[in-house]
Amino acid sequence: MSTMSYLSAIEHYHEYRGALQELLGSIVTGVEDYRLLDDEDLQREVMDTLLEHYPFFDMLYVLDKGGIQLSENICPDDHCKPGGKGTDRSRRPYFPPAQKSEGVFVTEPYFSNVSGELCLTAIIKTDKRDEESGYLVLDIDLVRAIEFLMGDSVRRKFQPAFRAIYSLIVIGLLGVMTSLMYLAISEFAHIVWGETTSHDLIFKPFSIIIYLTLALAIFDLGKTILEEEVLMHKDIFRHSSTRRTITRFIAAILIAVSIEALLLMFKSALGEGEYLVEAVWMMMAAVGLLVGLGAYVYLGAKAESILKQNRRLG
Repeated sequence: MSTMSYLSAIEHYHEYRGALQELLGSIVTGVEDYRLLDDEDLQREVMDTLLEHYPFFDMLYVLDKGGIQLSENICPDDHCKPGGKGTDRSRRPYFPPAQKSEGVFVTEPYFSNVSGELCLTAIIKTDKRDEESGYLVLDIDLVRAIEFLMGDSVRRKFQPAFRAIYSLIVIGLLGVMTSLMYLAISEFAHIVWGETTSHDLIFKPFSIIIYLTLALAIFDLGKTILEEEVLMHKDIFRHSSTRRTITRFIAAILIAVSIEALLLMFKSALGEGEYLVEAVWMMMAAVGLLVGLGAYVYLGAKAESILKQNRRLG
């Protein structure tokens, strides 16, 4: 499975469709040569040259004028299925339009039978002595092509390292959460089985709640990092993706601050009035976080809507 989700790949395809088809058209037109129909060495040479400059090409093969494959499947590092020669591709969705096309025909995205990934097929007639003699066919990996257009290929190579680091951070946060849970259980055991005073019976439950609240906040933070940065696909070019991550982080902090403020309020009500000012400030901080988060989500969504509208008009 590629690093980009299929949904994101389709969305980006529609966004960059024109540029992608123009790029493929110019590349395929540049390498088209009637000698490719029967020269296997030239087929491999062309494929190697394409991969050197455009790493998203997946497969090359040639067809006769009836749609029968004349060559073997030429793939990078021979990672595709061997064979292919003699296969009848006349009923493939790209062949009938290519017969009527005067230039390069590029398909819509579809799942490749060879790689199992989303791909595009570019096909062009190859003429010899003013006579139609066959077709050059090139398959590309859609995800890698989009990454190439967006300049994201290099960053994607570091993605496994980023995920490993995030995983270590999550493990550390879970360790802290476990420690807080242990402290909460110890406090509870002391209340139930230890020697306790009336002061302990009133205020030790607040300590337990504080430990549990912090454990909950840290667990939620670790869970958010794990889901957003390790398990789920995150499209950094989408404002909605970044907005979702920030919203989840702030929401986790907001819940923790609100609960701590309520605990200080309860302590103040039970006689420890010195905590009242801190409780009010913490509650005001929670309200400020909530208002700021609401403004950020609203303005971010509005800005993204304007950007999408400008792209359509452009």
